[in-house]
Amino acid sequence: MTALLVAAFLIAHGLLHPVVWTAPRQQPDGTPAPFVPGHSWALSASGVPAAAAGAVALALAWYTAVVYVLAGAGVLAGAGWWPAAALGAASTGLLLKAVWFDPWLGFGVLLDVGVVVAVACTWPASVY
Repeated sequence: MTALLVAAFLIAHGLLHPVVWTAPRQQPDGTPAPFVPGHSWALSASGVPAAAAGAVALALAWYTAVVYVLAGAGVLAGAGWWPAAALGAASTGLLLKAVWFDPWLGFGVLLDVGVVVAVACTWPASVY
């Protein structure tokens, strides 16, 4: 049961990444969205065009999603490599949230840090 919950968390968290980075830039009433997925404070300060920054963000979001899904599948399969995949996905997710930081992403940062801490502590022990 624990493996199923861990796998479901990893897969669901992973699949949220592309959803967040493809969110509409306007709310239905026409007001701007609180979070602009393609805007990177770091890349815009470096002169990178917004379109390029948005494309890189979306590519990283999809990469993070795929690796999180693989980690979840690894948990279900009882594979020994899933912790490395989870760490890779969490690291990429943290990079994504750092370079394209917005306060709206704070909860996602906590989830990625939680994955890193859980893997480092081999928690929950029943899935290792």
